[in-house]
Amino acid sequence: MTKKVVVTRQIKDEHLNQLKEKFEVFMWDSAGEPLPREQFLEEIKDADAALTMLSETVDAEMFETAKNLKVVANLAVGYDNINLETAKENDVTITNTPEVLTETTAELAFTLMLTSARRVIKANRELEAGDWTGWSPYHMAGTDVLGKTIGVFGMGSIGAAFARRLKGFDCKIIYHNRSESKYAADLNAELVSFDELLEQSDFVLCAAPLTDETKYKFDKSAFGKMKSEAHFINIGRGAHVVEADLKEAVETGEIAAAALDVFDGEPISKDHPFIGMDNMTLLPHIGSASVATRDNMVQLCVDNIMNVLEGKAPLTQVK
Repeated sequence: MTKKVVVTRQIKDEHLNQLKEKFEVFMWDSAGEPLPREQFLEEIKDADAALTMLSETVDAEMFETAKNLKVVANLAVGYDNINLETAKENDVTITNTPEVLTETTAELAFTLMLTSARRVIKANRELEAGDWTGWSPYHMAGTDVLGKTIGVFGMGSIGAAFARRLKGFDCKIIYHNRSESKYAADLNAELVSFDELLEQSDFVLCAAPLTDETKYKFDKSAFGKMKSEAHFINIGRGAHVVEADLKEAVETGEIAAAALDVFDGEPISKDHPFIGMDNMTLLPHIGSASVATRDNMVQLCVDNIMNVLEGKAPLTQVK
């Protein structure tokens, strides 16, 4: 009997055809709109594999429905959309896409930092609105990154790749992890407490995975400990942040600015409280969005599915 694969977003033919050569494939015909939950559960009933996005909730209900399921390949480094314990109970292999998006996501984080530091979004808005009236000594004056203290919350591969990009900026690098990072020595990075990270940093980057421990870690108390001139950058997950507390911190000048690629509830609408704030740099979750990186991510998912369904070891199993 031919095995079935469910693909929850539209992918390129070059990837899809690899699966079609060996398996029956259902692919949702939209790249931008998520597969409706009801249809996902219907299609997964007789599926052996699924290629999922963060928009799919892979939970007990799904596992109860999908009795034939052998592998879920998640198109992301994170897997907080998946109940790993239930997957294990049902003997379903879970894979993700680590490493292939590390450098691209770090570049985006660096872009956010520089954009926030130099007030690029506000300057662009002024120019496009026709409000630029001429030069003055402190017009749109931002802050330098050169020589500053940069704090990384979550010194994994992405946090480390971001920190490596600071070498030409003569920055002091500090970080907070549950334990010492394997990347720290090469980066001359110092492990500090969470409070020390907040108190000492001119720029704070959140690049940690979302866990019960890190969820809503950045709240009113955390922002209150940061420097008034500090910038907060988040490329981790939106749920690391209590958004109402961040809004208040930026509005009141408790911190200087924030730059975000992720939000607590995505996509956000045009009436989200952050929209239009001068000291907010906002992007629609594009951290790994280069063509080459997304191609590599999809291919890794395809390879993981084919390996598992053919009785081979997965390449990047989440354990």
